[in-house]
Amino acid sequence: MMNRLIQDVKFALRQLRKAPGFTLTAILTLALGIGANAAIFTLVHAVLLKNLPVIDPKTLVRVGDTDDCCVNGGTPDKNDYSIFAYELYTHLRDNTPEFEHLAAMQAGIGYGSITARSGRTDALPKASRGEMVSGNYFQVFDLKPYVGRLLVPSDDVMGAPMGVVMSYQTWQRDYASDPSIVGSTFTLNTYPVTILGITPPGFYGDRMTDTPPDFYIPMSMEPIMGPAHPTSLLHRRGANWLYLLGRVKPGTDVPQLQAKMSASLRNYLAQIELYQKKGQEKNLAQSHVVLTPGGAGIENMQQEFGTGLRLLISISALVLLIACANIANLVLVRGMARRAETSIRMALGAQRTRLILQMLTESVVLSCIGGLVGLIVAFVGTRLLLTMAFPDATNLPIHASPSLPVLGFAFGISLLTGLIFGIAPAWVTSHSEPAEALRGSNRSTKDHSGWLQRSLVILQAALSLVLLVGAGLLAKSLNKLENQDFGVETEDRVVAHFSPENAGYKPEQLQGLYDRIEQGLHGLPGLERVALSLYTPLEGNNWGEGVFLQGRPEPRVGDEIGASWLRVGPEFFDIVGHRILRGRGITIHDTATSTPVVVVNQTFVKKFFPKGEDPIGAHFGISGMESAGDFEIIGVVSDVKYVDVRRPVRAMYFRPLLQVAHTKPEDDIRSLYAGAIMLQTKGTIEGLESQMRRTLANIDPNLTITRYNTFSGQIRGQFNQDRLIARLTLMFGVLALVLASVGLYGVTAYSVARRTPEIGVRMALGANRWSVVGMVLREAMLQAGIGLAIGIPVAWMSARFVQSQLYNVGGHDTVVLAMAVAVLAFAACAAGLIPAQRAASTDPVKALRTE
Repeated sequence: MMNRLIQDVKFALRQLRKAPGFTLTAILTLALGIGANAAIFTLVHAVLLKNLPVIDPKTLVRVGDTDDCCVNGGTPDKNDYSIFAYELYTHLRDNTPEFEHLAAMQAGIGYGSITARSGRTDALPKASRGEMVSGNYFQVFDLKPYVGRLLVPSDDVMGAPMGVVMSYQTWQRDYASDPSIVGSTFTLNTYPVTILGITPPGFYGDRMTDTPPDFYIPMSMEPIMGPAHPTSLLHRRGANWLYLLGRVKPGTDVPQLQAKMSASLRNYLAQIELYQKKGQEKNLAQSHVVLTPGGAGIENMQQEFGTGLRLLISISALVLLIACANIANLVLVRGMARRAETSIRMALGAQRTRLILQMLTESVVLSCIGGLVGLIVAFVGTRLLLTMAFPDATNLPIHASPSLPVLGFAFGISLLTGLIFGIAPAWVTSHSEPAEALRGSNRSTKDHSGWLQRSLVILQAALSLVLLVGAGLLAKSLNKLENQDFGVETEDRVVAHFSPENAGYKPEQLQGLYDRIEQGLHGLPGLERVALSLYTPLEGNNWGEGVFLQGRPEPRVGDEIGASWLRVGPEFFDIVGHRILRGRGITIHDTATSTPVVVVNQTFVKKFFPKGEDPIGAHFGISGMESAGDFEIIGVVSDVKYVDVRRPVRAMYFRPLLQVAHTKPEDDIRSLYAGAIMLQTKGTIEGLESQMRRTLANIDPNLTITRYNTFSGQIRGQFNQDRLIARLTLMFGVLALVLASVGLYGVTAYSVARRTPEIGVRMALGANRWSVVGMVLREAMLQAGIGLAIGIPVAWMSARFVQSQLYNVGGHDTVVLAMAVAVLAFAACAAGLIPAQRAASTDPVKALRTE
């Protein structure tokens, strides 16, 4: 058996060597199809299928099932808890012995969350990523340190020596794997800490992210690493900011554990002031947790990219299917050219089964060669995909080099591809009758290949139309998404992020700091306006609270009273593009000691003053009805999108940088720390980023810029995923169109070659050139037309699969469908016209002489 297989492989290689044009065309087509699928699968495997690189990930369980982030208050959507306060975490941990360990980790991790500086004399502060974790964090994952030691529960208690763990990637990238780093003293947010150890290579934290942590910090250090003790998240019962992940003991019944934890959650919430209010009984009774598999960690990226990746792998599979149809036609044409050889072999006693197996072996060998070349395409394609999907990633734990699962996928898909495009041609070719060899290949009585060739062309046309419609819908959606009216001005605008709290500033020091920053930046040549703010539009941040209006009845449980809010400097509205519609904006006179005021947007007015009441002079608060007189509305500004580019503008109000509410002023402390600086320039300024860095360093060496971007670049970054999906779908659609056109051309050319004697007779009997062209074109367009007739309803039905990716575009867009049909019809006409002209140029005398 093995000897026969080796013989068949050698025979297949000899046959492929004899037809270099066919072999090269087939290999390139297969490489594109298999490579595209392998590249997409690399992302699918890394994001959707891969577990954390830890021991026995199947026993990990997450408490929660949503991607809530980053600090939440109030009741969650559908009363489904996925993010928790620290005290609630300890309550659940201490009352669920079914977990070997239940760890807590910070929900929101961002670049620049801490400022780190090594103990070297020439070291400069560096914006880094730090994650607050419980002391049993590494025990949950059962990890061993690469160097030194990892955190243990005794490190996570008040009064313990301040020590942190550095990630292996940070140690290697930033400190050249220097062994002296372990045990040395670093400065994090101006506080000295000891580097206890280095995580094992390959460990990237508790979730897949393009910004994995550089440092793992004990949760007990949160109060002193933050801005001020009264605002510590660790001690705020109403601040939900932690994800929970644990390892269950063997034999644990997870559904039963979920019911137990939900009951324990309700017991805890019943003691919270929020749930003791009138009308909260239903929310309390419905509060629950959902336990989900934790092998992949916190699956926020999976939820964000899952739909898009599944769509892309489906589209790439369609492209591969079209490629298979194309190669099947090539193999079939080649097989029919070898029909005489096949007939003679059968006349000499060769079994039909043996011939089919031999032809299938040739197809599989061809597809495996295409798969090997496809791995190169996959490597290049994966690198391109990663650059497009994560343009700002510095330490993304996804690698372009093929892993064992990707190699296995490529090998499996190569075998499957070989069988798909090989089995039908092998069957048809092997059914040549021995008498055909005696009659001569040009005088055969019947041709089994015609119907199959035409069927494959019809399939290609139908699938190509589906892909073209999908590409058109996504391209139109992306165009509308990018060119919608955000309400902003982006020309000559720059956004820089920084962190005064990481530099160690206390609330009472902020006024002086902000004044020095504004004065220093105003002194730079070419700058027109400067404004500090808590955050900026469309950067992925949002602060929100409930609004309690003075003179109105107390809102009932379930009433929609939420609004986003933001602290801004006096020139902020002019820089962003807000227009003052009524009243006034924030000015330099709105200081920490003046009357607390707010400016609201149009959506706020429509939501809270729906009957046309005058909002100017109205008062509201955010800490219950007792706070309803805290803020006075002094102005109304135009709407600007801040949070989600796909959703309508949210109700929003704006506060001066340093004003504090009269009611519960301690809740306002954290928001006093500006996180961004917006600049408006008089044109392009060379070296502006370095000038800003020097200005901040001159004020305080601990002040660093964590992110720098143009305002337009920041907004463009919101469309990375949409742009990736739209571009890849368009690329696949064009590739499918080319393959379908080549397939139609090949079938039409083969038909013309076989019918040359017939065409010669027709022309000898008086048929003119254009009638011959029309005859050939009608045949080609008939196949394309049948493909379109099949493809239109399929595309119509398939539109629902991309509907979730569309913005202001219906899945059944007739304009897109009509354009896709027109493009495919034009391509089919062009593909059929070349062999039609060749047929019209037939010399009747030569054709009849050949006959």
